[in-house]
Amino acid sequence: MTFRSKAFEIAQGRVSPVLTPPTEKVADLYGSNTFSDDVMKTLLSAEAYSKISNAIRSGSTIDREVAEEVAAAMKSWAISKGATHYTHWFQPLTGTTAEKHDSFFDLTIDGKAVEKFKGSALVQQEPDASSFPSGGLRATFEARGYTGWDPSSPAFLMDNGAGGKTLCIPSVFISYNGEALDYKAPLLRSLVMLDKAATGVCQFFNRDVSKVTPTLGIEQEYFLVDKALYYARPDLLMAGRTVFGHNPARGQQLDDHYFGSISPRVNAFMVDFEFEALKLGIPVRTRHNEVAPGQFECAPTFEEVNLAIDHNALLMDLMQKMGDKHNFQVLFHEKPFAGINGSGKHNNWSLSTDTGINLLAPTSKPKENLRFLTFLMNVVKAVHDHADLLRASISSAGNEHRLGANEAPPSIVSVFLGGELTSMLEELVNKGEITLEKGENFYYKLGITRIPNLQRDNTDRNRTSPFCFTGNKFEYRAVGSSQNSASPMIILNTIVANQLLDFKREMDERLAAGEEKKVATVEILKRYFLESKNILFEGNGYSEEWIAEAASRGLSNIRETFDALYAYKTDKTVAVFERTGVLSSRELHARYEIELENYVKKLQIESRVIGDLALNHIVSTVVKYQFKLAQTARSLTDLEMLAEAEPIKEIIRDISSHVVVIKKLVHEMTESRKKANNIEDLFERAKCYGSEVKGFFDEIRYHVDKLELLIDDEDWPLAKYREMLFLE
Repeated sequence: MTFRSKAFEIAQGRVSPVLTPPTEKVADLYGSNTFSDDVMKTLLSAEAYSKISNAIRSGSTIDREVAEEVAAAMKSWAISKGATHYTHWFQPLTGTTAEKHDSFFDLTIDGKAVEKFKGSALVQQEPDASSFPSGGLRATFEARGYTGWDPSSPAFLMDNGAGGKTLCIPSVFISYNGEALDYKAPLLRSLVMLDKAATGVCQFFNRDVSKVTPTLGIEQEYFLVDKALYYARPDLLMAGRTVFGHNPARGQQLDDHYFGSISPRVNAFMVDFEFEALKLGIPVRTRHNEVAPGQFECAPTFEEVNLAIDHNALLMDLMQKMGDKHNFQVLFHEKPFAGINGSGKHNNWSLSTDTGINLLAPTSKPKENLRFLTFLMNVVKAVHDHADLLRASISSAGNEHRLGANEAPPSIVSVFLGGELTSMLEELVNKGEITLEKGENFYYKLGITRIPNLQRDNTDRNRTSPFCFTGNKFEYRAVGSSQNSASPMIILNTIVANQLLDFKREMDERLAAGEEKKVATVEILKRYFLESKNILFEGNGYSEEWIAEAASRGLSNIRETFDALYAYKTDKTVAVFERTGVLSSRELHARYEIELENYVKKLQIESRVIGDLALNHIVSTVVKYQFKLAQTARSLTDLEMLAEAEPIKEIIRDISSHVVVIKKLVHEMTESRKKANNIEDLFERAKCYGSEVKGFFDEIRYHVDKLELLIDDEDWPLAKYREMLFLE
């Protein structure tokens, strides 16, 4: 029995662990493992609680005395719940989370055991930064880096799975010189700047607004495969995706998996991780089957952006741990299987005021709609002016497999507003008036009396648009499923903040010159619409016609990651980030270097996996199978059954022709990789990998996948698509 068939046998015999649902109501369960506002209010003095609350709301500094009190309360709370260690939990530029656990246990001078956690340990920790990506911000031999407590994201308890819990403290990660080595630090800076810029613009419409908070809802797509079959696929293990695999006869063409009944085993996994997520304060609400077999989605309630991104990173880690418990491997790669849909991470972004107003929600009141149009058009203008930068923010080796396929937004950045909003903007330009009136809701008349009237939204959704307005928010659909959402949100927050600063400056100048406020606003918005109109697109973003039309409009279509990432280095980008203070030119260049280096390493790994599998697994297996066929053909020939032997000889010839090509292509790919590795300039190395080395991947795959159809099913060494995708 081959390892593959043994793995398949194990997979078929899997049974879900018996779940014991918690006795508490979900509302009581929610946040039970977080050092929440309610917990702080109970454990802290009124003065300390007030200072912490003000720091979270307004960004004021927390003094060391308050930090000591918070640390004592946090330690007491964590230990009472079974914690033995604490860690600063941070998000370095590796794309994953990181943590260094320290024990609460310590010894006094006279050798007595105590449990200790000082305010200094809460505020700051020093992990070794030498092995984290820095993009040249530090020399190789320089190891010092610092993590710093982010009080706006609640500390939480992570169950280690083998007894004991760890107190995790969300933190920023900076270099010895104070430069950001993570996603959180620039994200927090971008949120501060967007709040300042948006609040300034809100003041033109409502003086009561003193704070604007960006909100985010992250829809997470993923695949599940059985753990045994995962380990029977070295490519999944090493590269996160299947580099070989013939499409099964049945894939997603029947559209029967989407929103279909969730299998008991998968449902048990979902229920398990949702319970744990709720304990950690992650407000997961939605679960369903996605389009491709074996693909699923979960989504939370909208939260403040920083918290939403922390929760998504934590959720991905939690899902992997729960997957192990249920003998599943969770795949977050953007395209783990060829021929079926890949996975995205749709980022639904909006702006809310401290007065309870969603700034991206239209209303029936003209004055409020002018405010809505102001923010809408500033976002559109920002995306139009910095489309290449937004494209760079979602560029990766994994997303390169997904973007532009018949499943995901293309590499052309466009904005969908819907017919009604577009008409409204055109009226504003042509007549200087806002004609949209929400009026009464529109209901569908179904002609079925027992069905209640169904309300229609103001606009349909366009799933082919990478950046679409969906009624009261923008959905950035092009983000990859494995990505940290901070990267595109840093860009979006920054370019919108920069644009709002421009709008306010011009408004101030016009008002100072005596122009009436409404007239000034309308005139600026009219110009923004005309300057940005070419990025608005209502049609099918997957079509070939759109590619041609986008080119005629002058829109970029940057297909390759190594080209897209260059947007981080342009003078235009540097000017925006330095003006807003979100990233310095050094920090921007470092991120460019890190992303390019990561792209090279991912393709290098895939290339090595392809070569190893092709020669050491596929070709060696095929040669053995050929020998069996040759023996059969020889026996038939000896029996003078020449006609019967001929089809077998033909199969042997087919196999040989594919083997010859595979060996030739693997050799050429290896030589191409050696050439790329010897290129000093990082961009040129990435370009060589992306345009030359990667060019061999599909060619080799074609011949390997043909062999999968020729070799006896029992002899094929790799778990097949039909086994991985349709396993219950």
